[in-house]
Amino acid sequence: MRTLKNSEKFALAMPILAAAGILFLSHSTKAQDLETVPYVDLEKYAGKWYEIASFPQSFQKGCTCTKATYTPNDDGTIGVENSCNIPAKGKTKTSTAIATVEDGSGNAKLKVQFFWPFKGKYWIIDLAKDYSYAVVGHPNRKYLWILSRTPEMDKKLYERLLEGIADKGFNLSKLEKTIQCED
Repeated sequence: MRTLKNSEKFALAMPILAAAGILFLSHSTKAQDLETVPYVDLEKYAGKWYEIASFPQSFQKGCTCTKATYTPNDDGTIGVENSCNIPAKGKTKTSTAIATVEDGSGNAKLKVQFFWPFKGKYWIIDLAKDYSYAVVGHPNRKYLWILSRTPEMDKKLYERLLEGIADKGFNLSKLEKTIQCED
């Protein structure tokens, strides 16, 4: 049996590497294809938001009454405080982060850092003109939150938002409504 020269091995591997590269790029491009709203006024966006529904994440396990509060900082960053009740443990869980705006995104793409050095993408993909609701997702479509200024959301509005979310390529079978509380 003849042994292949390095140049022959390289020539055989090239089509495989090229195909893998094309698959990676097409997947990456698709993931980054998520359209955001054109502009977010961060002063209007600031304040308290109630989570109406989300794709469950391990860091939210057992949470009810989930809320997020956004506060603009003097340095241009945004303070983030997330809280939820954990009834099984009889306590409230709170986590804080700092968000920065991605340049050229109209303030619709944020990077949120709960702990260094990791930053998560927080893209605002739908937003009411009066800032009464927002839909936030990640371009990989594994993270999604429907937020409202009130603990309850009109059923027709919720259904309309679900249609838009599905049109953006999110798998609605993963979406779970959040048990919410009055303050």
